[in-house]
Amino acid sequence: MKTKEWHVLAAVIAAGLMSFSGVLIETSMNVTFPHLMQEFNTNASGIQWVTTGYLLAIAVVVPVTAFLLKNYSVKKLFILANLLFLAGVMLDSWAPTLTILLTGRIFQGIGTGIALPLMFHIILTKSPMNKRGVMMGIGTMTTSIAPAIGPTYGGILLSSLGWRSIFWFLIPLILLALVMGLMSIPDEHVTRTERFSWGAFLTLTVGLSTLLIAVEQLSWQYFGLSLIFLVGFYYCNKRRQMLNLAVFRNKTFDELTYSFLVYQAMLLGLSFVLPNYLQLGLHVTSTQAGLFMFPGAVLGAVLAPISGRLLDKIGAVKPILGGITLSTTGLVLMSVFFPVMSFWTLLLAHMLLMTGTGLAYSNIMTVTLGTLPPEQSADGNSILNTMQQFVGASATAIVAQIFSRTVTTHSNGTGTMLGSQYGVWLLTALMLGSVVCFWFVKRQLQTKA
Repeated sequence: MKTKEWHVLAAVIAAGLMSFSGVLIETSMNVTFPHLMQEFNTNASGIQWVTTGYLLAIAVVVPVTAFLLKNYSVKKLFILANLLFLAGVMLDSWAPTLTILLTGRIFQGIGTGIALPLMFHIILTKSPMNKRGVMMGIGTMTTSIAPAIGPTYGGILLSSLGWRSIFWFLIPLILLALVMGLMSIPDEHVTRTERFSWGAFLTLTVGLSTLLIAVEQLSWQYFGLSLIFLVGFYYCNKRRQMLNLAVFRNKTFDELTYSFLVYQAMLLGLSFVLPNYLQLGLHVTSTQAGLFMFPGAVLGAVLAPISGRLLDKIGAVKPILGGITLSTTGLVLMSVFFPVMSFWTLLLAHMLLMTGTGLAYSNIMTVTLGTLPPEQSADGNSILNTMQQFVGASATAIVAQIFSRTVTTHSNGTGTMLGSQYGVWLLTALMLGSVVCFWFVKRQLQTKA
């Protein structure tokens, strides 16, 4: 796993620690929302911007990484991402107002937006082909385990030391990632050959921002404005390319991307719904709500590299199909029996769902990017990560909106239960679509294998 001066595993772990920290904070803050709503005098739709604003910052920055990777060294990008993330964490560790908290979250989002595709770029370009599945499993493990560990981490610290301590304890982890990165990533010389397309960047930034606001507020006016700017991005990108949109001409890439994005929506949507339902509906403590997510997190973490090894040995179809089947079964059980589920039966359904996630999630990403030729790898990586973060932000915004509106129109107990169930229904419908989509593409994967 050494390539010249590269120490690939250590480099992946260093970038993975940053990505893990970013997703950990993202989901650990969900447990604090009832507390933050009181402290900052806002509602669920307002406070969800602590997560949504962060994800939007990632979604805006990730498309730029295709340009950055072609024109700057990996080591410089890693250092930049680390310092930006560290600045955001330190800012939020004392944030006295919601505005300052959101500012720190944006800094963290920019850092994570660089680090996340950087990690997968290192795997795709530096790891040997016969170990790529395992390495993708290790890389994805760092981000797929975090949504489940986050509420546990956040719940324990919220009840013992307060929500700001969630940021304190990540500072040593970020410094460790910085040291590992400096030691394992060589400073390779990269000649800058392209000019940055500011027109494409600005139109995409405004387009994604207004689209997310349109989703969050269910506003046709913002949707129309978003459409105008996204069309503007298409023409600006055509004139001076920031992203190679030709990847979407690959039908297999498109179909697998849908399945991958559904998993992101499910993980982020449930990380909002379940901790809030447990606290407001079943009246458990924030610590208990956080610990609820932990068994599933362990399953997802253990199975991610194992499933990658299975991909290297027997191909992608069986582990992915098995994983999607288990995840869908867990979601269907939740959606049908949600009103009568106790803490423990809900926990079992979540563990079943996360078992499927561990088998399928990282392998879907590996296969999706593997359908592209090498010259489109960086662009495919950036596009997939951009869509991943935007879908995560949209899923959080949508389920928060459903949750908030249902609680407002019903009595508190009934509204909390119904709002949570409606959110689970939506995620179940998306997952059923993923099953159908993967069924059509699996024959192509079997033929390729």
